Amino acid sequence: MPTDNLNDRLCRYRQIKLGIVGRKTGRKISHPVWFVFQGEKLLLLPVSGSETQWYKNVLENPEIRIDARGAAAKLKAKPLTQPKAVKSVVEKFREKYGAGDVKKYYSNFDVAVEAALD
Repeated sequence: MPTDNLNDRLCRYRQIKLGIVGRKTGRKISHPVWFVFQGEKLLLLPVSGSETQWYKNVLENPEIRIDARGAAAKLKAKPLTQPKAVKSVVEKFREKYGAGDVKKYYSNFDVAVEAALD
């Protein structure tokens, strides 16, 4: 699928499917996640921070797959652990989804994930 179609969907949608490989099972796992798309970067915020299972899987295997209602891409995830970088991602999530919903659904803000679109 053309990248411009994926970019268009990432600009319009609030949720995507994140595909990762289980660190213990080696099986492909899919999770619906919120995201922020900025420039050519996809920003992800694990719901329970560094305790989130999909985040732990990404640490073992940074190759991820995203699917935005049929427009898919493979990306390489980069963990963000510096407090300033994580805070920036949290602020972007608050802008997109609202501070109340971020507070309601997210419990730990110690890490985030960045993945660049090619």
